[in-house]
Amino acid sequence: MGGLYLLDYGAGNVRSLANALNRLGYDFKWVKKPEDILEADKLIFPGVGAFGSAMELLTSKNYAEPLKQYIKSGKPYMGICVGLQALFHGSEENPNVPGLCIIPGTVKLFNKTDKAVPHMGWNEVFCVRRTNEVNEDYLQDNHHGIKQGTVYYFVHSYAVPFTDELKEWTLATTQYGKEIFISVIQKDNILCTQFHPEKSGYAGLKVLRSFLQGEGIVSNTSRQLIIKNPEILPQDRFTKRIIACLDVRTNDQGDLVVTKGDQYDVRECNDGSGVSGQVRNLGKPVDLARRYFEEGADEITFLNITSFRNCPLTDLPMLEILKRTSETVFVPLTIGGGIRDVIDPDGKLHSALDVAGEYFRSGADKVSIGSDAVYAVEKYLANDKKLSGDTAIETIACAYGSQAVVISVDPRRVYVDSPANAMGHHVIPTSYPGPKGETLCWYQCTVKGGREGRDIDVHQLVTACEAMGAGEILLNCMDKDGTNSGYDLELIQDVKKAVNIPVIASSGAGREEHFEKVFVETNVEAALAAGIFHRREVPIQSVKNYLKERDILVRDIVSTL
Repeated sequence: MGGLYLLDYGAGNVRSLANALNRLGYDFKWVKKPEDILEADKLIFPGVGAFGSAMELLTSKNYAEPLKQYIKSGKPYMGICVGLQALFHGSEENPNVPGLCIIPGTVKLFNKTDKAVPHMGWNEVFCVRRTNEVNEDYLQDNHHGIKQGTVYYFVHSYAVPFTDELKEWTLATTQYGKEIFISVIQKDNILCTQFHPEKSGYAGLKVLRSFLQGEGIVSNTSRQLIIKNPEILPQDRFTKRIIACLDVRTNDQGDLVVTKGDQYDVRECNDGSGVSGQVRNLGKPVDLARRYFEEGADEITFLNITSFRNCPLTDLPMLEILKRTSETVFVPLTIGGGIRDVIDPDGKLHSALDVAGEYFRSGADKVSIGSDAVYAVEKYLANDKKLSGDTAIETIACAYGSQAVVISVDPRRVYVDSPANAMGHHVIPTSYPGPKGETLCWYQCTVKGGREGRDIDVHQLVTACEAMGAGEILLNCMDKDGTNSGYDLELIQDVKKAVNIPVIASSGAGREEHFEKVFVETNVEAALAAGIFHRREVPIQSVKNYLKERDILVRDIVSTL
């Protein structure tokens, strides 16, 4: 038997790793029973989600003991994310759940005082193993394709701190805030990355290829190696993300197309009469996503804005778009639209967890929850802020990790002349007076694509969603959508202060300077745009060049393998 095996224990998106292996020209087999693990000549464990659930699934499937035997046999093993963490004795994420106990130590939660957690985005690695010659070409060729100073995609809340006791296991480290953690482990037959190579563009594919080709095992006898301890830099090398968003819906002919709204209206006004015309068609989703990947987008978000008349699990065209996109796009993919409990026409109930699972298996890395998040928070507030455990946010975060849950917020400004007239909602001062000269406003959350306002403000929504387990906020603004006048900085600043999870700024980008302004003035982790990228009015590379010239860290594009 033998060959390359991929261990899928049933959590998260492993399709992308499978697609990456196919892209590199490698055949593989899935581990389907414990005996398959010991049959493998090479094994990859792409762990996704929580440490505890991963270990419990490994144990329940009787994979844990064969996995330990395989690693001890000396055959090549690659672990990704939780596939790295599982080798340790345990994790603060689930203190009562033991790991595989291959490596001494405990996986620890990041300090949240100086940074957003989860650590979600592209960050730089520092190779601690060096030769006396310090030849960077040699280091890259002999460190599993990992190049000093390259950024890779991370998404995790827990990590292994770098210590003297773990030097012999450490190939590379990464700094996030003021903390230094182990980002690459390598010893003997073991290679593990905390980052996701299958989501790190061509730079990540090079790491996978090096492992598959059997390159990069650094022997302590081949050359004299030195360990250069990492030093805490005044500022980490965590980059700002530029995200391309594709609003996908059916046009009047029934085809799925990418469109773009003007304050959420996606139809053309053909004759100036105000009568809506055809749905704006800005291209085919798979082709555009591929183009954005090649142009340097750090993530791609699909928002399915077609009204769901039937169950999303039968929404085969959208699932097919995800599957086809993940075959050629090796950066994170987010899908939004219809992530909720649904009932089939025949009366069968599908939970939001089932819907999310189908999207993950089709190639999504994260799901974006919109209207259902508002309803969940209304329930949470009515229940004296007690968690129910059965909302879409909670169930998906529990199964797949908080990093898999994005909250898409669709707010609109409500001007008031005094806090007393805000009905108890969170009020902020504004430099942009209302129609009657009001200098205060609050942001009302909406549902159903902005068509219905609810008695809940953005501050209530984002803080509650964080408490319920969400890992990221996608912050839109109805007043800014399609205006090309810049992001709503007042809204973004207020939300950024309210939560400790990453925030994506959305709605209003029209020029390169709008990206600089939102990063500098709000310290937001990511900025999203749609129409200006679709129409090539502002290319992604132009945005990145503009930011680099102003000393804002962004990911360089690695254009080839």
